[in-house]
Amino acid sequence: MTSIRIYVDADACPVKDEIYRVAVRHSVPVIVVAGTYIRVPDDPLIERIAAGPGMDAADDWIAERAGKNDIVITADIPLASRCVKAGASVIAPNGKPFTEQSIGMTLAVRNLMTDLRASGEVTGGPRSFQPRDRSAFLSELDKAIRRIQRTCATQQG
Repeated sequence: MTSIRIYVDADACPVKDEIYRVAVRHSVPVIVVAGTYIRVPDDPLIERIAAGPGMDAADDWIAERAGKNDIVITADIPLASRCVKAGASVIAPNGKPFTEQSIGMTLAVRNLMTDLRASGEVTGGPRSFQPRDRSAFLSELDKAIRRIQRTCATQQG
């Protein structure tokens, strides 16, 4: 069976513990990528990568490797866009999936808000992380794993 991997853009990820639990339950390897050292559980399914101090080092590391049977967890919209284009399933920590249909508009809104902030407009940041976000994330991650497993099984058999 083709291997599923979960890549985690870990520097500011609020759902790492949830990812570890779901991954272990499904026996799916997790690659936790951060700019520098980050603590992870001592489990053979969980690998830690220190991508380096560059501004987008962790993003670049993930984007260069994520592909068709992979799941990427990130709130970083440009990284999400790169990974969706590579065929990966991408989920934000709040449970929102990034898809080919949604990523263009999401990226455009992000760029507009960046331009507004740069011009001095006061815009609110993202809403705070809520308990319901954690629940939505867990559901979406489980669905993504099962969907990829079904697709792999169909292709193999």
